[in-house]
Amino acid sequence: MATHSAKRGVCSTCTIQLVRLAYRRAPWFRIVREPLRLGMVLMGKWHRIDPDEYEVYTAGCRGCIRFTKIALKEESASFRWLNDRANPVFDRILESIVTKEEVSEAKRYAVKSTLQP
Repeated sequence: MATHSAKRGVCSTCTIQLVRLAYRRAPWFRIVREPLRLGMVLMGKWHRIDPDEYEVYTAGCRGCIRFTKIALKEESASFRWLNDRANPVFDRILESIVTKEEVSEAKRYAVKSTLQP
């Protein structure tokens, strides 16, 4: 249940959906993603970011790391610097594991899941 101080959760690509596919197809992908995810979680805690503050319309989106990442981009110059270097590499690796159609579906799902009235 959202409160009056809730932030609207908006997402353009459901990374969770793509990561689940990637983990099944390439178990080694966890070695790439999990340290990055842990780094975001720890930086989020350092900056007192609570991803549960975001209002979402799909239960699977609640607490998503995407919202920590969005807040970190707003709050942390260090994170922006790191993300500018790591994210393009991460995206290339992920997109080498999943198909273009799966990425398109993840984009459609994200918009449908977060932009409801």
